[in-house]
Order: sequence, then structure tokens, then C-alpha cells
Amino acid sequence: MEALLLIALFSPLAGSLFAGLFFGAREKRVIAGLVPTALLALSLCASLALLYLIFSSGERVSVSLCDWIVSGRLNLQFGFVADQISVVMMSVVTIVSTVVHIYSIGYMAHDKSFNRFFSYLSAFVFSMMVLVMSDNFLGLFIGWEGVGLCSYLLIGFWYHKPFASWAANEAFIMNRIADLGMLLGIFLIYWQVGTLRYDEAFASFRFVEQGVLIWIAALLFIGAMGKSAQFPLHTWLANAMEGPTPVSALIHAATMVTAGVYLLVRANPLYTIVADFSALIAALGAFVAFFAASMALVATDLKRIIAYSTLSQLGYMFVAAGLGYYWVALFHLTTHAFFKALLFLGAGNVMHAMHDELNIRKMGRLYAAMKPTAIMMTIASIALAGIYPFAGFFSKDKILEVAFGSGHIVIWALLLITAVMTAFYGFRVVMVVFFGKEANYEKLHIHPHEAPKFMLIAMSPLAILAIVAGFLEHSFTELVSKMLSVSAPHLEHTTEYALIGATLALVILSVSFAVWKYARGGFDPSWQNNPIFKFLSNEWYIPALYKKAIIAPYIKISELLWQKIDLKIVDFIVDLIAKVTMSASFRLRKMQTGNLSHMLRWMSAGLVALLAIAFVASLVKGA
Repeated sequence: MEALLLIALFSPLAGSLFAGLFFGAREKRVIAGLVPTALLALSLCASLALLYLIFSSGERVSVSLCDWIVSGRLNLQFGFVADQISVVMMSVVTIVSTVVHIYSIGYMAHDKSFNRFFSYLSAFVFSMMVLVMSDNFLGLFIGWEGVGLCSYLLIGFWYHKPFASWAANEAFIMNRIADLGMLLGIFLIYWQVGTLRYDEAFASFRFVEQGVLIWIAALLFIGAMGKSAQFPLHTWLANAMEGPTPVSALIHAATMVTAGVYLLVRANPLYTIVADFSALIAALGAFVAFFAASMALVATDLKRIIAYSTLSQLGYMFVAAGLGYYWVALFHLTTHAFFKALLFLGAGNVMHAMHDELNIRKMGRLYAAMKPTAIMMTIASIALAGIYPFAGFFSKDKILEVAFGSGHIVIWALLLITAVMTAFYGFRVVMVVFFGKEANYEKLHIHPHEAPKFMLIAMSPLAILAIVAGFLEHSFTELVSKMLSVSAPHLEHTTEYALIGATLALVILSVSFAVWKYARGGFDPSWQNNPIFKFLSNEWYIPALYKKAIIAPYIKISELLWQKIDLKIVDFIVDLIAKVTMSASFRLRKMQTGNLSHMLRWMSAGLVALLAIAFVASLVKGA
């Protein structure tokens, strides 16, 4: 079993190194994609084998490779573990990543940096595997920073595009700000309990003061906020769409943004103790779910709409974790990964068909040319809306159920409204892109076409899982019950069925309204002048607020320090030292005449000076 763990962990790294070092001929460069993909498929097989073994035996697998940090009380090893929590994440990461790798062979076929892309992509998966498989907080942080680095490289992959580089910098810098909080939290854990291993730290938390635990929980959560793009550290996520579409699928479905949810699930013993702080997490998650969905209602960029959808669904996950139902958060993370990756890959097909056009207003009637893509994106949209029997119904409705059953009516109401909005904007995309008014493609010099068959075949497992994954709820709860409480609020069956029925009815009404409205041409263009539309399309004016309140003052302070401090003080001092040195050297070089008698005189003078200094020093010491 240890061998399976090592294969699952290091196969993506081997793929990344192979792609990065590949020097084959241009026409054979597809090998740089096939080999990493095959190695990732091997990692997938190993992860699924571990999933089966752990499910059947109930045991966990751990490996310590070598000593890492041995200093004072700290004795830390490169340790990795496959337990009931991490093996779920390993399976989700490798399933989605394998599909994305296969899809990318076709998507990136004509890109001149094909092998660089696959090197970064496999490194991204390896970093995520390190993050979820480490058995200590510091190892988790190494993987955490690894996915941050790889996201920077992939978001800015087309670095010749100015906004792509800007978006990569924004994501990297905003996450570094959040990661400082997380790092301080890890330092505080070690300061309080003297260890960073999960098992030892969680067992010691009961001896730590409540106030200190709240600080630890808050600092770790700051890191989770940045990685999972929770308000107010959310603005980077939509802008990250500048990277290639397979990258978006990987970031949003299986890596990076799910890391924050994983951290809360992994550290559940801590957040269970600080229940009051966890309630704040739930409240923030409910706000983010509504906030992001409201922006998706009016967005016109296809990938940004799906990105807002991810942000909204992450809010649902944080609600479940904040209310103490960690298994529900992990379950929704799992089901969401499949239909969200499917949505992004479908969007990639549309982009290729539309020559990289993303404005849905310039699309329409693509169903005739892209029937398989239309069907799969419709399946993903149904799952996103949470309609039975698709995967999103089981996990999202469970979050609504636990919110209502635990007495958090305001949170439940906000999530219910969000579910209705989600159904509307999901089918708004489907109707406008595939069934809406046909665009003038001849004028745009666009000839819509379907993606290659093997890319569609690669997407099909995600379509199947988007339909059936919800039915695995019983097996999922049986697996994670070894580490997480799988309890749920007790509701009368009539109440439970009434909640499900009401939610489903409202969602179906929302979908029906979207279909009816956009089949008739959608809303009147004059609606764009409405203050509400402008408010939502400008992202609640939060980016503008950040620019005015943070970025602009920062630039002014930087310019002031540059002009007043750097140029007039720092540069002046450096230049002064250089001038003094040059002046002294010009004067002292007169000593170097090459005349022996002159050199002897200087030597004598130096000897006299040294003897004088020694004499004065002896007098001072004697006194």
C-alpha cells in the first residue's frame, strides 16, 4: 500500500520533469503531452486503488521518506498519509486532472509552448497532491505555495498578453498576502503545542487557551480565504480566466480554490472547538454565495460567468464547514468538481469554435454545429442548478437542509435565493450560446465547429459523474465517517420533503423562466442602463473601491518614497560614498610612484604611525 501512495504522489512530478526536459522534434512534441498524461493516469489508478483499500479495511496508509527539520523540540519528517479525507481529495484531483490533461493535448496542439504547458500542468497536480497528502501543517504549506506558484505560471502562460501577466501577478500577490496569515497560524500552532503533525497537534489543542485557538483558527482561515477566493480576497479569481481554459478547469474544479475548503475539513478538530468563529465562516460563506451569483446574473464573458459560479459554490462549501458539517462540505466539493470541470471544458470548445470569442452576446444557435458540447454543458448546468437526479441536487440540497435544520434561517434563505439565481444564470448561458438568436458569424468571419472527437470522449467521464456522483452519498458517508461526524439535523420527514420539494420547485421555475425568456430574445437592451445592472456588472464596485482606497494611495506613497527618499537620500548617500572613494583614490594613487626611496619613506611613516597608536593604546589601558 505504501508503494501505491508513492506512485500516486510522484507520478505527476515525473510527468512534469519529462515535459519540461523534452527536446523532441516539433512534429513529435505530442509525446510531451502523452507521457505526463499516462503518468497521471497511473497516479489516478493508484489513488483509486487506495480508495478501495481504505474503504474496505478502514485503515490508513502513511509513509515517512526522511528527516526534514530536526531542531530543538521540532523533529519533522517528509511524511505523507492516505486516510479517509485525503484519499477522497486524491481521487477527485487525479480524475479531473487526467481528463484535463487528455483534453489539453487537443486544446493546446498548436501552441508553440506545448511542452512548457504540460510541465506546469503536471507540476500543479503534484503540488496539490503534496498539499492533500502531507501529514503535517508545514508539508501542507509547501504544497500550498506550490499550487500558488503553478497558478501564477499557468494564469500568465501567455505572458505576451499584458492582461494575462497582470492577472497572474494579482493572483500571486493576493495569495501571498493571505498566506502570510496562514504561516503565522502555523508558527502559533508550533509555539503552543510544540508539533506540526496533524494528529499530535489536534490532540494537544484541548490544553490551549480558547483565545489562542481563535487566533490560530482565524490566521489559518485567512490563508483559506485567499486560496478559495473568499471576500474580500476574491477579485483575483475571475481575472484568472486569462489563462488557457484547461487551467481554469483545473483551478476551479480540483486544485487551488478547493484547497481552502480542504484545510477547514482537515483542521475540523480545531474549528469544532472554536464554534463561535466557525459561525462567522458560515455567515461569510452565505454572503459570498449570494454575492457571486448576483454578478453571474449579468456577466457576459462566458468564462467569468462560470468563475462566479465557482465562487458561489465555494460559499456553499464554507457554509457547511462553518456549521460543523464537514462531510457535507467535502461531499459538495467532490460533486462540484465534476460538473464544474465539464462546464469549463465545454466553454473551451465554444471558445475554439468562436475563434476565442467569449462574449455570449456574440453567440447563438451553436447547438446545430456543437451538439455534443451543448448536451454536456446542459448536463453540467442541470447539475449546477441542483435538479434531481443530477449530482448537484444531493450535495447542495444537503447544505440547505443542514442550514435550515440547525436553525440558521437567514443563512438558509440566502442560500435558497442563491440556488434560484444559480439555476437562472446557468440556463441563461445554455440558452444564449446554444439556442438563442443566431449571430452574424459571416460578418465576424467565424465558422463554428465541434471539437475533435477525442476531446469530447475525454469529457464524457465528467458528464457521467455529473449525473451519477450524487448516488454515491451513502458510500461516501460510510468512508469518511471514520474521521468526520456524518450526523445531520433531525428533521421530520414531512419537513424534509417539503424543503426539498420547495427548493426543487423554485429551481425548476427559475430554469423554466430562463428558457422561456431567452427563447423569446432575452431582456430589452435598455435594461443595461438600470442602476442595479450597472451595480452588478461592476462587481458591486468593489474593484473600483480597492483601486481608489488601496491601489491609488499605494502608488502615490510609492512615488513619494521613490522621489523623496530613494532619489534624494538613498541614491545621494550611495553616490556620495562613490564620489568620496573616487576622490580619495585619485589623491592616494600619488603614493604609487614606483620609486624605491619614496616607498621606503611611506613604509617608515606607516611604522611610526602604528607605533604611536600602540603607545597611546597602552597609556589608555594603563590609566
